[in-house]
Amino acid sequence: MISLLIADDHPLFRSALTGALRDQLGEVEIQESHDLESTLGSLKANPDVDLLLLDLNMPGSGDLYGLIRIRSDFPDIPIAVISGSDDVAVVANVIEAGALGFIPKTSEPALYLEAISAILDGDTWLPPGMSEQLAQQPTPDLDMQRRVAELTPQQYKVLCYLHEGLLNKQIAYELNISEATVKAHITAIFRKLNINNRTQAVLVVSDLNLQLN
Repeated sequence: MISLLIADDHPLFRSALTGALRDQLGEVEIQESHDLESTLGSLKANPDVDLLLLDLNMPGSGDLYGLIRIRSDFPDIPIAVISGSDDVAVVANVIEAGALGFIPKTSEPALYLEAISAILDGDTWLPPGMSEQLAQQPTPDLDMQRRVAELTPQQYKVLCYLHEGLLNKQIAYELNISEATVKAHITAIFRKLNINNRTQAVLVVSDLNLQLN
């Protein structure tokens, strides 16, 4: 029996997709999670999941960070990203980060089935015409993606706030921590990413299309 995990923060979408997949696949085991923390917990408890259907923008995921983190912690679990956006640059980053497929949320159930079947067979799946568009995109920095995966969720938030131009005291306020703790996080971020200043941190976030959510 195929085992799937749907990771998305919208209950109605999860319910609709679960129903559609049960209709299409017949006997299938489907689990659900609603944020990055619950997704990591579910994968830890169920490491034999055949495929993770991952929403890029659920809480804690921070766009690409969730995918990078999951690929780092569970490198053997196939992942197909589901997203409301089909921006080519985002898709390129997703595939380079290790996803085996990209499925627009607006896809018909039959297209989900086609993607899932292809990925379970060991292939990469993209929407029609997307492969040609990806060929024209620059290659993302895989080494930096791996470095970002080493950040803790709190450090990732600090990194994104640096990108937004917040001062240490503003970051401390947003996260309800002390300025000393913010400085410690920034030091750790610079070390893990092998960078030296805030300007380089801003470029990392921009280049990898990272977001805070």
